[in-house]
Amino acid sequence: MTSTEDMKELQGLLGSKKNILITTHTNPDGDAIGSSLAMLHYLRKIGHHVNAMVPNNFPGFLAWLPGTSDLLIYEKQPKLVQQYLQSADLVFCLDYNALNRVGSATDVLVSSTVPKVLIDHHIKPELESFKYALSNVGASSTGELIYDFIDMMGDTALIDKEIAEAIYTGIVTDTGSFSFAANNPKTYQITAELIDKGVDAQKIHRLIYDTFSENRLRLLGHAISERMIILDEYHTSLIYFTKEDLKKYDYQIGDAEGIVNYPLMMEKINMSILLSERDKQIRISFRSKGDFSVNDLARKYFKGGGHRNAAGGKTYISMEKAIDKIKATLKEYKEQLDYKLSY
Repeated sequence: MTSTEDMKELQGLLGSKKNILITTHTNPDGDAIGSSLAMLHYLRKIGHHVNAMVPNNFPGFLAWLPGTSDLLIYEKQPKLVQQYLQSADLVFCLDYNALNRVGSATDVLVSSTVPKVLIDHHIKPELESFKYALSNVGASSTGELIYDFIDMMGDTALIDKEIAEAIYTGIVTDTGSFSFAANNPKTYQITAELIDKGVDAQKIHRLIYDTFSENRLRLLGHAISERMIILDEYHTSLIYFTKEDLKKYDYQIGDAEGIVNYPLMMEKINMSILLSERDKQIRISFRSKGDFSVNDLARKYFKGGGHRNAAGGKTYISMEKAIDKIKATLKEYKEQLDYKLSY
């Protein structure tokens, strides 16, 4: 959490017009996009010249959010983003806890001496990389922290429908429609404020969750019927997609969103893992229920991390070897995974 003195200093900086670049993590999700757009709208509203960058494409089911057409995609426009970075007075770093989470933009961001402002809720932030930090691992989402930031600036009256929808999108997607990371009354108090600002919760739910293509639904069916492995002794499910699978179902960014959560519907499953073969790497998503920390597992063995119950990682070995590595790794966690939730 940023100190009172740091907050006053940051408020002072934002008291006059600045050139600002907003950044978020690679493979941006609803919280990354929602947080970026909420901050984009807010900072522009108080008079700053603002641009926002995402490292690569974002899911199409978020394209309805006002401002997505303004997002710069680093993989497509690296020189333009670098120009904006060179002229920036401040860089906002949203929804990631370490600079290496911005993918192909990592080197230029690390080498930049522009003061960086972290707003994030992930575990173990690398605070030494940032001049200012609003970091709270107890928050439901970075979207919630964007609301906190605007509140600390004394500007909640400036939250209009566009800003509210973007913040709400961050909260609703990072809590799985309030099914996890949502036990704090404050989350619901903020949500109530956002609805009061004009958010139509039912409409946003339809825009995010009821826009599947036929191929996306068939990919889900393929995952459950053909690509799900149950490792009973570890109370773990493993789903994998090969390049051929993704090509067969005309995979689009975001099509695998949420698939990793389905096996957790089984009472006997305490951890679910999804592996996707992309380019020259295997991307891995981890989910758990209860107290088992997939963040620790992802950090230790798969160059990743995230939250206690939701984390990501990667490996550069073959799919067969990746599955074998996971099976070998699970032996270390066998006792920790052997539990039954009480309700």
